[in-house]
Amino acid sequence: METYLSFISDVGFPIVVTFYLLYRIEAKLDGVIDSIQRLPQQLFEQLKQTE
Repeated sequence: METYLSFISDVGFPIVVTFYLLYRIEAKLDGVIDSIQRLPQQLFEQLKQTE
């Protein structure tokens, strides 16, 4: 039983940090995806304005 508790205490913190960082990165990736999806429309509008 002590070996399991030791394992959880040794591995638990890095797992929590990893999930936290993945959560933060996910929000930023959503923003990047939205920007990439809007890019063709913005380029088209900019091209129309320069003509």
